[in-house]
Amino acid sequence: MDRRSFIKKAGVATAATAAASTLAAPAIAQGRKEMVIVSSWPRDFPGLGISAQRLAQRITDMTEGRITTKYFASGERVGGFDVFDEVASGNAQAYNSADYYWKGKHPGWAFFTSVPFGLTYTEMGAWINFLGGQQLWDELAGSFGLKCLPCGNTGVQMGGWFNKEIESADDLKGLKMRIPGLGGDVMAKVGASPVSLPGSQIYENLVSGAIDATEWVGPYNDYFMKFYEAAKYYYYPGMHEPGGFISFGMNQKWWAGLTKSEQLTIEAASLMEAELQMAENNANNATYLKKLIDEHGVKLREFNDDVYDSFGEASAEVMEETRAHSALSAKILDSFIDARKNVAGWMKLSDVGYSLKRNRVLGL
Repeated sequence: MDRRSFIKKAGVATAATAAASTLAAPAIAQGRKEMVIVSSWPRDFPGLGISAQRLAQRITDMTEGRITTKYFASGERVGGFDVFDEVASGNAQAYNSADYYWKGKHPGWAFFTSVPFGLTYTEMGAWINFLGGQQLWDELAGSFGLKCLPCGNTGVQMGGWFNKEIESADDLKGLKMRIPGLGGDVMAKVGASPVSLPGSQIYENLVSGAIDATEWVGPYNDYFMKFYEAAKYYYYPGMHEPGGFISFGMNQKWWAGLTKSEQLTIEAASLMEAELQMAENNANNATYLKKLIDEHGVKLREFNDDVYDSFGEASAEVMEETRAHSALSAKILDSFIDARKNVAGWMKLSDVGYSLKRNRVLGL
């Protein structure tokens, strides 16, 4: 090949490379997606808030910026209870919240956070992933234009903060208590007055006396809410949320527009955060319970059998009312009950059985 032919061909190759580079840059830029995430939790709030922020950042990191997240805490873009409509409408792409907040839209939503006498964290994982729970969640969420994934869990929650001792079911009558979901319906059945408030409004209502009691999560999360300034009695265990799932709800059309790789990456990020949030709560709850008792004079109390029996009777009524709502409600409830019977029976022999024996031997 002579020098002139070489230069000519090299020039063509260089031009082709330059053209390809020119075309590639916009193509890559156009391939990037923005994901606006709205949350029901305060910014930088230990536990729930930090977990939501951590998930948002992880999605950007795991996709190396191909999906760029913009996170808005409660009240920064919309209110904590407005995130559902913001995402279903397409104004935002995802929310981080608790799906039982939407039980007014359909009672089936409650089962994908937690319901009275429901499933623990371990049992919820079995139902969602292997016993039909995710398919039912998809059916319900799809009817509202959403796709939901688990992205956290609080474990067995505390029963709540009260400004007086609860020694019998009669002590619950007339009590104004912040408690959402079907747990609120149970409290109404036993004579209390349930109130639904986002986390950012609970403290001021408790301090002012607008409510007499509240539930939130557990010692780690509750410590930073300072409920102990208005209510000194801290009861356990919570019947209302034995395994509170946190939901990452996405606009269904936006989700459908993602590549399979992007969908799998978001699923992996969400499941990773679900595990981390549960571990974080377990790592911190004992420490912060001790601080509440030792530093702030909180009085730890256990609900007695009389109170818990009243919860059980009321819960049975609430579940039957939920069943009667619609065919989908009945289908979700039946699947949930089957999973509870199936998995709880095994847990009694395994996790529960072992824990009781271990704690007796070691004096824990």
